[in-house]
Amino acid sequence: MRSTAVLLISLFSVLPYVAAHGYLKSVAIDGKTYQGNVPNHPTGDSPIRLINDIDPVKGASNPNLSCGQNAQKAALVVPANPGSTVTFAWASGNGGNWPHNTGPMITYMASCGSTTCDKFDASGAKWFKVDQAGKKSDGSTWFQQDIMDGKTYSMKLPNNIAPGDYLIRHEIIALQLAVSQGGAEFYPSCTQVRVGGNGTGKPNATVSFPGAYSDSDPGIFDPNVYNPGSSYTFPGPAIASFVASGNGAAASPPVTQSTAAAPAATSKNSGSCSGNDKRSTEYHPRRFSRVMRNLLQE
Repeated sequence: MRSTAVLLISLFSVLPYVAAHGYLKSVAIDGKTYQGNVPNHPTGDSPIRLINDIDPVKGASNPNLSCGQNAQKAALVVPANPGSTVTFAWASGNGGNWPHNTGPMITYMASCGSTTCDKFDASGAKWFKVDQAGKKSDGSTWFQQDIMDGKTYSMKLPNNIAPGDYLIRHEIIALQLAVSQGGAEFYPSCTQVRVGGNGTGKPNATVSFPGAYSDSDPGIFDPNVYNPGSSYTFPGPAIASFVASGNGAAASPPVTQSTAAAPAATSKNSGSCSGNDKRSTEYHPRRFSRVMRNLLQE
């Protein structure tokens, strides 16, 4: 019986860690929802590129910064249009709410060029920024808090974007450990879309991942991240000029309620979220059940 108790205690010790990480569980385009796959557990075709681990990408020079941990090309390329509303739903590793509330959400796009996005190698992608959300008007609460509260994040594709296949790179940067250089946790995701219409908008400058960020950038290394009212500087380039002029990009994108639960995922290794994560809502059993207490006493 004691071996059973040890097994259960080991399981409980893993639960907080699994809950502390997460992934993009679904994306909706103009109201049509496309489910993603639990990391490393594909069950169906999706436009969201499958990652193999719920762990964050660490380090601004990490090659996984493009689309996530060992991201694989997705099977689907789904339709979108200039001005389409794209809604992102995130989940923790155990299928519950996203576990973090500190840091920005940033969205980039990259043309897949002359190939379709299901065959496109993202390591050579040329990205342009189309959206970013940091703190709310109170100067302290992050939009990421809404994701922790079980809501989704929505943004609009550029109104004049040229037609073609694109990757949408939507990321959360979790800054709960960013008081130390190298502490930021990146959660990038890539969704494959085919934009229709007859727009002509194209970026006049692009960036690469890795390459767009540095671990010393003010928006990635932020010793003042927990100081109420402190200013925040977004990392990376400015929003592409053709987007800013056509979308009114200064306005905060909407956040809407999400209710669907996601399946649980597992992590391959540990160590990214340490005990210094003072603001996570990781699961901790409040007390042992009567059964557990009896097992421990035997």
